[in-house]
Amino acid sequence: MTGRREALRRFSFNQATAQHWPLPDVVAGCVAAGVPGIGLWREPVAGYGVERAAKLVRDAGLTVTTLCRGGFFTAEDWREQNRRAVDEAATLGAPVLVLVSGGLPAGSKDIDGARARVADAVAELAPHADAAGVTLAIEPLHPMFSADRCVIATLGQALDIAERFDPGVVGVVVDAYHVWWDDRVYAQIARAGKWIASFQVCDWITPLPEGVLLGRALPGDGCIELRRLREAVDRAGYTGPIEVEVFNADVWARPGEEVLSASIDGYLREVI
Repeated sequence: MTGRREALRRFSFNQATAQHWPLPDVVAGCVAAGVPGIGLWREPVAGYGVERAAKLVRDAGLTVTTLCRGGFFTAEDWREQNRRAVDEAATLGAPVLVLVSGGLPAGSKDIDGARARVADAVAELAPHADAAGVTLAIEPLHPMFSADRCVIATLGQALDIAERFDPGVVGVVVDAYHVWWDDRVYAQIARAGKWIASFQVCDWITPLPEGVLLGRALPGDGCIELRRLREAVDRAGYTGPIEVEVFNADVWARPGEEVLSASIDGYLREVI
């Protein structure tokens, strides 16, 4: 048991991986499996109640590793939504709020301008996050999502913004699914160093399903060199949690306990 506990020391189960598993069951499953960390999402947490969720996780002895997500800075109410997200993260004890920037504004083709607006929005939000003790973590998404979901498409672009701030206030997310393809990713991970706020793993499968958002697989079921990425973030000085985060309809159709067990197996086999 001691060896397994040590092997899972950095493991975190992102609740999106078992999309239909109710929060109390996710928490109970993690405790039963010896999992120390959990990544939470705003929508299911809001449905359960933020304060209630915070107590549930705290009483179970779990660490909240991230809250997903803030960002989407093209929305009219982005200021209100992101300030609220920071406050929710603080209530939950989540040290990191993941930011997905949003795509191009409606009717615009100006991607440079859109990226500049992301930087401005992060700068505006940073003082509130700093006061709350929450790190804003900019997540680059694969370029195929640039138009509608995230104009920040590479780790380098995320760092160009994050490096303007103290790493305790603004950092970056290294998500295997979104960065594995980039021939500069290992140089950018080394550059990121103390700005790495979160490391998330899953795998890339082909052919992608019709809904590409659901194209992630459990670790070991695709083509990403997950251990190589983990070793790179380790060399860069990151010692924090490693979240398994998967969006996949076939995975979601399986019982939650089975998904958690398969996530752990893939993590032990392919990541550490």
